[in-house]
Amino acid sequence: MQYRLDKKGNSVSILGFGCMRFPRKGGNIDMEETEREILRAFEHGVNYYDTAYIYGGSEAALGEIVSRNNLREKINIATKLPQYLVRNTAALDKYFYEQLSRLKTNYVDFYLMHHLTDIAMWEKLKKVGIKDWIESKKKSGEIKNIGFSYHGNTKGFLEILNDYDWDMCQVQYNYYDEVSQAGREGVEAARAKGIPVVIMEPLRGGKLVNMLPESAKKVIRESGRNWTPAEWSFRWLYNQAAVTVVLSGMNSMEMLEENCRTASDAGEGVFTKEDFETIEKIKSSINEAEKVGCTGCRYCMPCPQGVDIPGIFRSYNTMYTETKWEGRKQFAQTVGLTKNPSFASQCIECGKCEMHCPQSIPIRAKLKEADRALRPLPFKIGINIARRFMFRKPK
Repeated sequence: MQYRLDKKGNSVSILGFGCMRFPRKGGNIDMEETEREILRAFEHGVNYYDTAYIYGGSEAALGEIVSRNNLREKINIATKLPQYLVRNTAALDKYFYEQLSRLKTNYVDFYLMHHLTDIAMWEKLKKVGIKDWIESKKKSGEIKNIGFSYHGNTKGFLEILNDYDWDMCQVQYNYYDEVSQAGREGVEAARAKGIPVVIMEPLRGGKLVNMLPESAKKVIRESGRNWTPAEWSFRWLYNQAAVTVVLSGMNSMEMLEENCRTASDAGEGVFTKEDFETIEKIKSSINEAEKVGCTGCRYCMPCPQGVDIPGIFRSYNTMYTETKWEGRKQFAQTVGLTKNPSFASQCIECGKCEMHCPQSIPIRAKLKEADRALRPLPFKIGINIARRFMFRKPK
């Protein structure tokens, strides 16, 4: 196992155990198999374990296994405040101490504001006293490091990143999401500030393994590297100095062994020109099913009306390169559930975007097409309800 440093200079394994997808049996977490995998990961040197309040049964399972095997002082536990449920200062302690009880511990190594999609969510937490609360918990030693996990666009990520003295951040990032969500720009901005970056969804929920088109698999077979699709994804991330930990929801021993093997011999800055070309070929193969040839260059931005053109097209394409549900979920996270929405319906067809598009995309027409696909009536209603819940004023 290889290690990189957190903000305080402590070593963390470059492979982290994502605890959202523990093995299940009969609808419940399979404690016997989960314990076997956690102990095996620990034997391999994995010392970073990531869970959250809403990962059904995950915190309690991790706490039980760690306590029973006397691992607490030997590993880092990361969990997350369900900020979307917080309405007042009292709720901060309520959820935090419930989490400590589940985890059978009196401190958390990395505590994250969960699932921020917009700086408005962070501003809401500030109004209920989150900054003073964090300082008191860090002073008492109950929280060692503070951070946030993010699902939104690059602009929102940078706003949150620059608004507080964070110890770490967690983002969705992989070779296919290089220019979406926080993206490479966000990851490199965090590095420039000395903030460690933890990566979630390195395989896009397994889709960069299980849903690759045959043409992409052929590119991988002919690369000469003898790497699996998962290895290509992990090695692309480990190649970057800005990446500190890569999480994997390892729910089989086979997956765990492969990921640990990769984390033991992958390196930083070792990708060759041919390796990068292979990645681009894989992406091109995936993109053959796209509806809009948008590269995410953002020359069309900013839109005078606030429309997130690249974000909408990215989500629209995902409906066809993956699934309709995945595309609409991505749309909700990055476009629909931000404080200031950036829907295609805001477009007034001024045409400024098309004047700057290197791909000569008929953006105005494609935005209408994408909006119809991404926001059918039930989904539109759902986003509106979620917006009212997420952005209501704290008590």
